[in-house]
Amino acid sequence: MNAQQLVDERGDLWLALAPLWLDREPSERDYARMVEVVERYDMTLNELEWMFRLEMAPVMSRHQLSIASEWRQFDDYKLMKQLVNHNMRLKGWRRKSWALFSGLTTMMVRHRWNALMNRVAVARGEQV
Repeated sequence: MNAQQLVDERGDLWLALAPLWLDREPSERDYARMVEVVERYDMTLNELEWMFRLEMAPVMSRHQLSIASEWRQFDDYKLMKQLVNHNMRLKGWRRKSWALFSGLTTMMVRHRWNALMNRVAVARGEQV
């Protein structure tokens, strides 16, 4: 898969979910927008979980750990570039390593992710 395919297939979803890592709790409006974007993708809750863990969290957690990170908003272009670069290399041992350490990279936003997945499940009429 090339960079343009990644942007076409995941870009909107990644950018919609990025506010989970900001320095503030998402508002109901933020969650509603995230649910709306998630619903455009034909992904199960399990597939969304692994996308969160492997495709996003390794990049996004670095923003949380960086002293100079942008906490109020992200530069979409810069963020997309980082996400694409990460995902272009996400094969073999790198994928396995990130899967192994995904608990660490997701722990600071796990409560927000769970709240979002509950809203997605309700929107789909699935069991919470």
